[in-house]
Amino acid sequence: MSDNRSHIDEKYKWDLSTVFATDEDWEAELAELDSALEDAKKYKGHLTQSSQELLSITEDYLALSRRLEKVYVYASMKNDQDTTVAKYQEYQAKATSLYAKYSEVFAFYEPELMQLSAEDFATFVSETPALSAYAHFFEQLFKRQAHVLSQKEEELLAGAHEIFGAAGETFEILDNADIVFPVVLDDEGNEVQLTHGNFISLLESKNRDVRKAAYEAMYATYEQFQHTYAKTLQTNVKVHNYDARVHHFKSAREAALSANFIPESVYDTLLDRVNAHLPLLHRYVELRKKILKLDDLKMYDIHTPLSEMDMSFTYEEALKKAEEVLAVFGKDYSDRVHRAFTERWIDVHVNKGKRSGAYSGGAYDTNAFMLLNWQDTLDNLFTLVHETGHSLHSTFTRENQPYVYGDYSIFLAEIASTTNENILTETLLKEVDDDKARFAILNHFLDGFKGTIFRQAQFAEFEDMIHKADQAGEVLTSEYLNNLYEELNEKYYGLSKEDNPEIQYEWARIPHFYYNYYVYQYATGFAAASYLADKVVHGTQADIDRYLDYLKAGNSDYPLNVIAKAGVDMTSSDYLDAAFKIFEERLNELEALVEKGAHL
Repeated sequence: MSDNRSHIDEKYKWDLSTVFATDEDWEAELAELDSALEDAKKYKGHLTQSSQELLSITEDYLALSRRLEKVYVYASMKNDQDTTVAKYQEYQAKATSLYAKYSEVFAFYEPELMQLSAEDFATFVSETPALSAYAHFFEQLFKRQAHVLSQKEEELLAGAHEIFGAAGETFEILDNADIVFPVVLDDEGNEVQLTHGNFISLLESKNRDVRKAAYEAMYATYEQFQHTYAKTLQTNVKVHNYDARVHHFKSAREAALSANFIPESVYDTLLDRVNAHLPLLHRYVELRKKILKLDDLKMYDIHTPLSEMDMSFTYEEALKKAEEVLAVFGKDYSDRVHRAFTERWIDVHVNKGKRSGAYSGGAYDTNAFMLLNWQDTLDNLFTLVHETGHSLHSTFTRENQPYVYGDYSIFLAEIASTTNENILTETLLKEVDDDKARFAILNHFLDGFKGTIFRQAQFAEFEDMIHKADQAGEVLTSEYLNNLYEELNEKYYGLSKEDNPEIQYEWARIPHFYYNYYVYQYATGFAAASYLADKVVHGTQADIDRYLDYLKAGNSDYPLNVIAKAGVDMTSSDYLDAAFKIFEERLNELEALVEKGAHL
């Protein structure tokens, strides 16, 4: 049972007094912000009346967002550290409600701005040169001009927002609250209620009977509710396609990718290169079969770790190792890592009521805090360097960019964190001379690559196919979705659909299919990170400097331009082929270790 939070030493808790000194200060700022938003209602209808109005309203629009971010971060992090405390549940609800009010008050901003012609905007900038500080911000908004409807039409769509979101919300309630999974046996032979939370750990069991039982129980439940899940997913796809069509996009994919100004060719290139390299995944699956000594490898055998060795790191050892590994980026980076590790940016240990998992957060005016739930494992060492990558990206961006560009797109977000993981893998492989430890590290890397590039690309391919099918008039029945998914799964893993009938229902339990073309970014991000880590470790100082420039760029340029400056052309297939080359080299090495018997 996890400890009460009060029993944990202060040095292992994040210091949120650096955000607001006291709860009373937070409450005062919340009240002041609410009042400032009331005042801001007067801006509607005035945005483009003069160049000075455009400047002052834009500045207030951004300044209020900046303050709101800080208020929200404090409330959500206070709630995350112990979700059983009613006071902080209420704080988070109030902060969320204030965000909704902000969106409502400034709903006029984009439609009014779109009424401005290019000539009038140019005149405004010459009259009020201070507007040029926001040049890229305005440029991005004007690029969307062809896809912004009239103010009245946008208001009607905004009013229907809750209705459009109902399919996704219904899925969440059904999947997280209403569905009850059967009771199964764990490794110790105890009866446990199967949940989303323990499903993967049961699939990682060394005991094949435990894996099989959990897998069959999970998918028997989804089989029972397949028609309802098909209806929620179909409705969600229809919403994406409808929204894209009324905003004058050719497809839902074009609409989703245009939010980050990503050409669709990036998506197609990813799927093309992944498909070309599927024989590597088949080889890894075959190796898994050999190591597990199975004649009939099934999908429920795909997750269990192959290594018998559990590498262990205490939190203190992990901090030391992370500082050592990340020193490759130079003094500026190392100094900030040291601050993160010693100035209480991290909430380390599990406690009763604490949010599970790990993340990096914070706002423009706060430290880039991290939440962990520490266990002394190799996986947790990787989590630490991963979240540190996010936090350092945020820190460099916030230090080097004004608020308007002080964040970075989702498309680039996973690159900094995964680059750190790849550098840790390189370092550990260089250091270990014990075959068993080497085997464990290679297994960790190959499983991460399998789960992030191959699996997410499989999801991305399915997501694209169902949107196109709906657009072409196909009805997304459960039968249609099952057939499509099992064929795709067979293509990826080389395991026949006849021998793995349960996998046809996996689509029903994947929340990412409701996120609107989100998952492909995990795969492109991991591949770019693999490519960049190689450059940082084996390249020149110029490669490191270019990488740091990417961390500092934030939203000051389009995502593809930002990452191109770091040395990755994500419109080409080179970075993907380079990542697959690393996967193949490490797979070769793992196969050689298996021949030596290092896994035994």
